[in-house]
Amino acid sequence: MAATLSEILLTPTTQPAVLADCDALIEQRVAEMSGVAGTAVKLAYKTVRSFKPGYYHETVAIMLPQLVEKLSPYWHDFGASGSSVFGEYLVKHGEEVTQAMLSVTDDMATASERPVIVKAYQSVRGNASRHIEAALPQVGDLVQKYAG
Repeated sequence: MAATLSEILLTPTTQPAVLADCDALIEQRVAEMSGVAGTAVKLAYKTVRSFKPGYYHETVAIMLPQLVEKLSPYWHDFGASGSSVFGEYLVKHGEEVTQAMLSVTDDMATASERPVIVKAYQSVRGNASRHIEAALPQVGDLVQKYAG
């Protein structure tokens, strides 16, 4: 039986590298943003990163298993589709994948007891869909790097 996406990406030996790549991808995407929306994202990102030492990394580590779970059905369907590039597959299902991924951050914001973080998240939530959708090719590449 083939290993699940969780079994591949969340092993004790692989997960730290996946987390590092996630952090690098987020850092790159934020750095590339411009305009009013980009400024808002950069401010929210800076707020979360400076909230307390290690908070940002801990949060990404907590979200990773949930995000992998949300991506798992797409990975499974991708394998059956005969496609060769997971990022392209994700783009074809962009809105659906984006909403699945956003459900993780929305749930975390709802459950958070940190008003500063919630406020930062709410300030960028309105444009989050388009930012995530734009990053789907890189998300697919990251997943395929380890699972493909």
